[in-house]
Amino acid sequence: MGEYVWFHDVSWHSAYAIYFFVVGILAGLSFLSYGSWITPALRPLREKAAYASLVLLGVGGALLVADLSQPLRFLNTLNPMYMQFTSPLAWGALNIAAFGICSALYIWTLFKKQEKHGKLLATLTALLALGLPIYTGYDLSVHQSRPVWNTPVMPVLFVALAIASGSAAGALLAGANVAAQKVLREYMLWSTAAVGVVLIGVMGTTHYGGAAEELTFAILTTGTMGLIFVGFGILGGIALPVGLLLTSTGQQHRGILMIAAALILLGSAALRYGILMAPQQMQTLF
Repeated sequence: MGEYVWFHDVSWHSAYAIYFFVVGILAGLSFLSYGSWITPALRPLREKAAYASLVLLGVGGALLVADLSQPLRFLNTLNPMYMQFTSPLAWGALNIAAFGICSALYIWTLFKKQEKHGKLLATLTALLALGLPIYTGYDLSVHQSRPVWNTPVMPVLFVALAIASGSAAGALLAGANVAAQKVLREYMLWSTAAVGVVLIGVMGTTHYGGAAEELTFAILTTGTMGLIFVGFGILGGIALPVGLLLTSTGQQHRGILMIAAALILLGSAALRYGILMAPQQMQTLF
């Protein structure tokens, strides 16, 4: 008599994993568009990357608004009367709005071929784009009771993922452009390797932590979640593409590059899903 079961729900749904994935790609594409002003080989990607980045911003914004129980409340995030500047979400909302405005102005200068202002706006857009993976990583790291999330390297991990997934998307957009593919191969190789290094640290501290950390590690590495995070994310999205990029030479270079790019995109989506969902699954067990 008097006994009851308290069901703990998952607060951050899988739509946020898609949002993190989209934001990472659009930030990486913004870096590439800016890089085209410095690296001539990336010049063919300038407009493509900028347009795709703005489109993905619309997709990401729609995901955030749709997740709200009352969608029109997203207007409150831009209302100074409601903003709590101690919250990373407030700064994230400002970052997204500023990036959208700056990105639209940048595309306008590209359309009008105003190169005088183009590089300046490309620089501002890239700096604001850098803030997107940083704030999403920071959103997770401030949760002190969440294993995996509560680490200061989470923003660093999200930036590395943004460069990797953005470079992979850029490689697919570049098509047969050999000069651009050569540069993007280096970006993909080193950024994907950096993701692997950071993940080794995160997983090591999680495995050898307390009871909550050990349980989260078990959830991440076994069952369906283990298939997604370890199989598709670490093995398929880091180890395999890095191996392919290291061995890609000669006539097979382009085909291997395309395969590696697709694997990196798939892997980065799987990693974000595992990082977001696995720590929350633990709370549903108690």
